[in-house]
Amino acid sequence: MSEENEIEKIEEQKDNNEEVVEENGIKISDDVVAIIAGKSASEVPGVFSMSGGFAGGITEVFGKKNFSKGIKVDVQEQNVKIDVNIIVEYGTRIPDVAFEIQNRVKKAVESMTGLNVLEVNVHVQGVNTDMQEKKEENDVVEKNNEE
Repeated sequence: MSEENEIEKIEEQKDNNEEVVEENGIKISDDVVAIIAGKSASEVPGVFSMSGGFAGGITEVFGKKNFSKGIKVDVQEQNVKIDVNIIVEYGTRIPDVAFEIQNRVKKAVESMTGLNVLEVNVHVQGVNTDMQEKKEENDVVEKNNEE
């Protein structure tokens, strides 16, 4: 691929609101950073799911796992700011979950991309209470069985 074609491709990606970070000839898209952050955040105990918009939900309906769901990335030169939107499991300690997400996302993004992570902001969008409801139902059934 010629240098002109590469420049055109980079310009086209920038026109599509997709920032491309170039480090020593390596180009890293915002989407790549978002996927890395999303995968590492979703693996933290206490995270029920990522909270994304309508488009992220549509992707998952078609059976494709969307790791960038609920992640907003702002890359400027060699620095990156990341916003993570999550739904936590009922009964988990939210500050502990948020702190663990910040640590894991920062470590993963910095080690895989070489970018400097300035911020990892965690936004708790909701609490999954299904587990609590099931526990309450089981308690009622057990109580009825005892009578």
